Amino acid sequence: MPTRRPSPSRRMFLRSAAAASLLVATGARGQTAWPDRAVKIIVPYPAGGSTDVLARILAERLNQLYGQPFVIENRPGAGGNIGIATVTGSAPDGYTIGAATIGHFAINQFLYKDMPYDPERDMIPATLTWELPNVFVVASDHVPAKSVAEFIAWAKQKGHVSFGSPGVGTSPHLSGVLFAKRAGLDAVHVPFRGAAQTIPAMLSGAVDFAIDNLASYISLIQSGKMRALAVTSATRYEALPNLPTIGDFLPAYEAALTLGLGAPKNTPAEIIDKLNKETNAALADPGIKAKLANLGVVPSPKTPAEFGKQLADETEKWGKVIKSAGIKPQ
Repeated sequence: MPTRRPSPSRRMFLRSAAAASLLVATGARGQTAWPDRAVKIIVPYPAGGSTDVLARILAERLNQLYGQPFVIENRPGAGGNIGIATVTGSAPDGYTIGAATIGHFAINQFLYKDMPYDPERDMIPATLTWELPNVFVVASDHVPAKSVAEFIAWAKQKGHVSFGSPGVGTSPHLSGVLFAKRAGLDAVHVPFRGAAQTIPAMLSGAVDFAIDNLASYISLIQSGKMRALAVTSATRYEALPNLPTIGDFLPAYEAALTLGLGAPKNTPAEIIDKLNKETNAALADPGIKAKLANLGVVPSPKTPAEFGKQLADETEKWGKVIKSAGIKPQ
């Protein structure tokens, strides 16, 4: 039976207050010896994907900082819910943590009827590690627009447009839904298995646009076959400093794929604090920053309280987007 959730504003207060209290408690309760053995990081996706690659970069640096192995274990399935349920069902001792995306923290609860965990009740957001915006792309041979404003005008004159994504409920799908809603467009979503199927559809003119991860489209943008119109981040993206944001044309538009570390509820405050501080230190390391920059990723360290507030905001925002789009839990 579904658990009744607090109101969005109440959730925001509870999450922020809980995270803040963890930090306050740290000083009073003293320090723990954690970690004195191997720490398992559950990645809820297959090996080789972006989340896995980035988690391994972080794990390698944490190995060095702590002098203990941080071991990646891949547990894919059900949009990542299987892996994160492994985390939330583990002992709250700091030796099993999860590499969780915004989907696991905020979005999946609106997409799946039978969630194996409650992200607000069962998982502590320990730290945000990085954010990766999507990029708004069109096929150069089929869409004349050279800016978001020109695209909106072109789409309205056309009457309706279509956009592709790697599937229902994915970041590219919801980014497209949010864009169409804010722009007042009649836009039809066309789900594919991934960018490998979306790209040919765009190049043939069957699909008008996509708001997807940069890595999948960068070579086509560089070749001129695709035209990048904007990024979805709140500010201009370091890897594409000359590209405007969608928010420059549609105020308050923002969407980004985020990755953070989550721990089971009741994990001691000292452990959350140490994990947060050392992860943030790792993200500030010049070598790590260079590796992430090569992948187009921006480190975004936050305290647990800051991360908790962000997740409450994201939960409220994407819940409204999913409801307005008529997307039903499956």
